[in-house]
Amino acid sequence: MRRPRRFSQLFCILLAVAAALPAQALDSEKAKEIYGPCAACHGEFGAGGKKGEYPRLAGQSAKYMEQQLKAFQSQLRVNLPMYPYTKERELPDEDMKLVSDYLAQIVLPTRQPVFKDSDDALTRLLAMEKVMILPRAEGDIDHGKTVYQKECAACHGRTGKGRGGMFPMLVGQYTVYLKKQIDAYLKADRPHDEEAADQGVLYTLSASDLRDILAYLTTIQEVEP
Repeated sequence: MRRPRRFSQLFCILLAVAAALPAQALDSEKAKEIYGPCAACHGEFGAGGKKGEYPRLAGQSAKYMEQQLKAFQSQLRVNLPMYPYTKERELPDEDMKLVSDYLAQIVLPTRQPVFKDSDDALTRLLAMEKVMILPRAEGDIDHGKTVYQKECAACHGRTGKGRGGMFPMLVGQYTVYLKKQIDAYLKADRPHDEEAADQGVLYTLSASDLRDILAYLTTIQEVEP
């Protein structure tokens, strides 16, 4: 009876040691190389560009970004500019995962940094390039909060950070981009959570509800998960 017990104790010790080991380090240099062509539109730090024509990627769920890249590749999600970049010979599965993990860990501050007198011009410039402050969208913020917490928070999280890896972060995203995606869902140009056409929570919300939700999301950029 002692041998099985000792084996069980040893197994538990090995599990504890394995859990204590650091996760495999992200190959940032390779990830940056993969991301290079993307930066032309999405920015060096994944902040997006052209006031929402190109979405923010920094801080987004890695699982969600990987899922979307595969959807672009298979054309389940039709986006002609993205298709050439996501072909398997250009972006194999392991590269999709690496670049998604890399972008997910980028933090974009929502407040301007406080500099020291000793900080040189380059340090200040690089720090400012990472700051992302979205302008407040017009709408009834209180009503937007009520509707969002009732209809959207179950999937996208109470603070808009997304949930479970498969539901994207909404807070900190360009309002113009979010509205564009909502319109695509409503026109069935983009699949939404595997729902059948003309079904789902978006079809139950009025235009004013959606406007107010977007207005609310721009007020909670600094809320931590």
